[in-house]
Amino acid sequence: MQKSALFSRPVPVAILIVVAVLLDQAIKAAVELWLPYGESVPVLPFLALHRVYNYGVAFSLFSGVERWAIIGLRIVVVAFVIWLWRKTPADRFLTHLGYALIIAGAIGNVIDGLVFGYVIDYVLFHLPAWSFAVFNLADSFITIGAGAIILDEILHMKKQDR
Repeated sequence: MQKSALFSRPVPVAILIVVAVLLDQAIKAAVELWLPYGESVPVLPFLALHRVYNYGVAFSLFSGVERWAIIGLRIVVVAFVIWLWRKTPADRFLTHLGYALIIAGAIGNVIDGLVFGYVIDYVLFHLPAWSFAVFNLADSFITIGAGAIILDEILHMKKQDR
């Protein structure tokens, strides 16, 4: 009998998603209250808090596209990832964890789109000659989730090669 991964079961996944979305929204609310728009607050030599509004998707792609189209796209992504989560074998822990994080991040950004019409971004990595796009915790969940899925695929392929 195959051992079921924790995040292949609905209740642990739902708890993780709810906690992640609440954390994302709480941080965004604090950013809205206390971080002046467009002003950088240094945290480390390469990291600053910098509130901006993203009217598109990742890296402000599609920022000229109608708000409801972007919200609809995010909802379709959530539905597709839920479908993938359900189809994934129960023993694939990292893949299930990755899907849960992607769903949480997408929901956090959908909430922003519905409430504000844009996503609140506030984390800026930068160097003297270069700076990365400003992002938020929900974006980090999506990125970490994708990384977990890729890592699980690599580990699964290596296990099959043995």
